[in-house]
Amino acid sequence: MSDESLLDFAAVQAVLTAENVKAHGAELHGVLTGLISAGYAFESTDYLTMINDLFNNGEGLPVAVKSIVKQLYSEIWQTLLDDSYGFRLMLADDDDSMAERANAIGAWVQGFNLGFGLQQKDTAIASEDVKEVISDFAEIANLSDDIDEDEATEQAYYEIAEYVKVSVLLCFSELGTPLETKQEETLH
Repeated sequence: MSDESLLDFAAVQAVLTAENVKAHGAELHGVLTGLISAGYAFESTDYLTMINDLFNNGEGLPVAVKSIVKQLYSEIWQTLLDDSYGFRLMLADDDDSMAERANAIGAWVQGFNLGFGLQQKDTAIASEDVKEVISDFAEIANLSDDIDEDEATEQAYYEIAEYVKVSVLLCFSELGTPLETKQEETLH
């Protein structure tokens, strides 16, 4: 898989569906991003257990799904640490209907808040800005499914998606666990 395809919603959703895992690809990406943005340590591997419990009733993730989850986890870390701000939300494609895209962004922010909450359950949130992000994401998750297929809705969707992306970067910059010290130790 190329780096581009790792964040391809359709490919991830196809694997989840084929393996009979009742999960929305955008929500899965959101949960992983929420965990990482809230300070989850890169070296930790219990995220697989969390994903298994959340999306597969603790019955063991199929090999193909486990592989996708590991790839997404790695890609999220890489893009959040990237100085060129390469992080992207994994959402339904622009060719999909506005309702499908709105559903995907709602599932994504819902997943983010879930992952964030799992990581932050014992820790106070760092700032008012981060609290506002979590509150805004809860509102975005509850947007109406009754939306128009017009240019104004399209523009609003892109503005919301950009706000979500920038907000993730804010959360990660405040609470994320940097890898720099670990990478420097490895280089010596």
